[in-house]
Amino acid sequence: MVNLFELSAKEISEKIRNLELEATDYISSVIQRVKEVESKVHAFVTVLEEDALERAKEIDRKARRGEKLGSLCGVAVAIKDNICTKGVRTTCSSRMLKNFIPPYNATVIERLLKEDAIIIGKTNMDEFAMGSTTETSFFGATRNPWNLSYVPGGSSGGSAAAVSTRMAPIALGSDTGGSIRCPASYCNIIGLKPTYGLVSRYGLIAYANSLEQIGSLAFNTYDCALLLDVISGYDPRDSTSIKIHSESYAVCIEEDIEDLRIGVPREFFGEGVDPRVKERVWKAIKSLEDLGASYKEISLPTLEYALAAYYIIAMSEASSNLARYDGLRYGFSVDDERLDWSSF
Repeated sequence: MVNLFELSAKEISEKIRNLELEATDYISSVIQRVKEVESKVHAFVTVLEEDALERAKEIDRKARRGEKLGSLCGVAVAIKDNICTKGVRTTCSSRMLKNFIPPYNATVIERLLKEDAIIIGKTNMDEFAMGSTTETSFFGATRNPWNLSYVPGGSSGGSAAAVSTRMAPIALGSDTGGSIRCPASYCNIIGLKPTYGLVSRYGLIAYANSLEQIGSLAFNTYDCALLLDVISGYDPRDSTSIKIHSESYAVCIEEDIEDLRIGVPREFFGEGVDPRVKERVWKAIKSLEDLGASYKEISLPTLEYALAAYYIIAMSEASSNLARYDGLRYGFSVDDERLDWSSF
């Protein structure tokens, strides 16, 4: 028998909507799972046990009254701790924001709550999202569920570890230069960095404004698309948000791919690529071809300069954005006249 915490987001929402499952039973199973494995992997900074159970009870009442339920009704969602949640501390895994409690929700949080999702907790990350291992958190490192002596990737390592251990079927992360994609790969789950402007950044604590995006992590492709359906869309509060009409990503997942054309950049298979990874990628491309898609090898010569450009942009924007956390105007400060600053 499958444990309730192992169900996909799609299965959970369908069962709750059809009165085949109570949200409280499901969330209780998730909380028990968190208690069993969290001490080993340290995926969370904050676990919202009481809040999650209260919201589950509210959703069960709506279901029994026959009210319309959202597309993520009752589904537990883990949230990276650089996304603002009203009344719930949001730390960026930094001592500077250890006790920061936002007075508002990020747009993506508003959209999750509108679809009756349940926030199970805030996940660990590299401090201010600057890292690729989730080892630089003030609250301690997150470990890879597949091997506790390995890193889970970063900076959204807590979200990836939470999904990989089934402490949540879906999670939100943010990606500037691989911070969703790398942890998803390291933890053997699905992760997507959306097109810039597709998902509102309102309420995301900034690291590098012109590069970062909030995106979805999930145990399967459908759930990843389902979460993207919920969080994407134009937001007037984000000046970089784009107005674009698109079909449901979850619906597209279930359609055939006969007319799909895939460009395969030759530069992706250059120096440093593990032969096993190369083999797996080409195997996936061939599988898509067998299903009716076509592919063509292409060249992106400017990729040679991409990493250098990334570091110039990301570090410049980070130094500007993080300058406010100086302990004078904002953030942690030490009030001790005896402190010898020359020792630092």
